[in-house]
Amino acid sequence: MKVFYSRVSTLEQNESRQLQNTEGFDEILIDKESGLTPLFERTNGSKIKKWLDEGVLTHLEVHSIDRLGRDTLSVLSVWKEFTERGVRVVCRNPNFQNLNDKGEKDYFSELLLNILSTMSSFEKSLIKSRQMEGIRLAQMSGKYKNRKTRGREGTLRFLEKHSKAVQYLEMGMKGVEVSKLCDISLKTVTKIKKLVKLQSELV
Repeated sequence: MKVFYSRVSTLEQNESRQLQNTEGFDEILIDKESGLTPLFERTNGSKIKKWLDEGVLTHLEVHSIDRLGRDTLSVLSVWKEFTERGVRVVCRNPNFQNLNDKGEKDYFSELLLNILSTMSSFEKSLIKSRQMEGIRLAQMSGKYKNRKTRGREGTLRFLEKHSKAVQYLEMGMKGVEVSKLCDISLKTVTKIKKLVKLQSELV
């Protein structure tokens, strides 16, 4: 079975840009929900999981790799599962695949994904390290003296959950851009900005 999969974040968004050259596919699936929802838990993503488990799915194609997950690590996890089960996954933008038309591993794409995986792990550990250092210095300065431990831990969990948004903000992106890229509200982006600013002041 050859499937083309598309996802947009809201019902109002137009998915036509992603649905070019879809002739020859057995199924064309479109999900209209947040990328924060794991692929296999989405309405049509669950169909892909069903066909995968039944062994009838042979080819999955997407417009861009971020249609498969909300961050690099989640994408890599899904990509690995498809590869291990012998399902060819083709990404159009940028153009790469896990297996070629003969079912052999595409080593250039594998190298690219390994680089992305390494970068993602490094980014995550770097952000966590900054957060922990900021909290430690805040505790030493007494600025967290009246806060409960669970409150501090909640702040860390919140920033870790939105680590990609933190990264984009540190790159100088605007709040509106970060909101769209991470599928979060502007209110959440503002909260992230305040917490990041607080830690930078403490450091």
